[in-house]
Amino acid sequence: MRKWILFCMIMWGSLAILTGCAKGPSLQGTQASTGVESQTGSGSLAQEGDEDQARRIPAQIVRVVDGDTVEVSIDGKQEKVRLLLVDTPETVHPNKPVEPFGPEASQFAKDTLTDKEVQLEMDVSERDKYGRLLAYLWVDDQMFNEMLLEKGLARVAYVYPPNVKHVDRFREIQKQAQEKGIGIWSIENYALEDGFNQKAAAKAEQSEADGQGTAGKSPEPSPSAKPPKSSDQIKAEEPVKEEESSSAVAAGEPAAACEEPTIKGNHSSSGDWIYHVPGGQFYEKTKAEEMFCTEEEAVAAGYRKSKR
Repeated sequence: MRKWILFCMIMWGSLAILTGCAKGPSLQGTQASTGVESQTGSGSLAQEGDEDQARRIPAQIVRVVDGDTVEVSIDGKQEKVRLLLVDTPETVHPNKPVEPFGPEASQFAKDTLTDKEVQLEMDVSERDKYGRLLAYLWVDDQMFNEMLLEKGLARVAYVYPPNVKHVDRFREIQKQAQEKGIGIWSIENYALEDGFNQKAAAKAEQSEADGQGTAGKSPEPSPSAKPPKSSDQIKAEEPVKEEESSSAVAAGEPAAACEEPTIKGNHSSSGDWIYHVPGGQFYEKTKAEEMFCTEEEAVAAGYRKSKR
């Protein structure tokens, strides 16, 4: 009888040990439900639950790597996170140069995310082939993936089913940024379906550089180009409100441009009419051929804004 009891105890203990080993590491209590196995086979980061509940995991930002990659801490475990469905220009790639608007995207990420408590919303597959978590990142009740697209600092990219939950919404936001011509969309043919076009970026930068030191030269404008107007001409053509006109006359002041215009208009050697605002990359080096008080004046005179 004693041998039988001893045998049962040994079998029960062995079964308990085997069951405990099979469970593996768990992050229970730190995340919303998913019930989905990760691509690496290391187990899901979340548990099964209500389908309508947002699948979010609380995390703490440890480091911002670049515009679309961060390192976080989840219950004391450090993980690298790649934002889903977006791609920002490179700044830290070992085989690529720093790309236009990459530093801006990285700085925006640092300003927005550094030391913040965030939430990671998972899609279907939780990790990529490099073992990074794939997520939509929420900070202060806003999705950071969307924020990058809104500011023209990222393009919709790496659309691989089944991780396509928000792709339609992302494309709508991207279209709005394209129409505004902001960020990466301010450089023609730069942001493409398959990445960022370095040749287009170099061409745009060369065009901007050509605008330096060309004062005194008068390139032939294209037949369709309108000759630029002076600030005085622009002001003369603008309608003046009755009360503004009467007050100016009464004060003996001319209804003309400002006394100290700061916007520089320049004709590049390639025939582009470009205006530069204070703080722009080429502003200090640009020799002004015409000065404006407002950007509206410069545009009306036939100039376009410098892209950098």
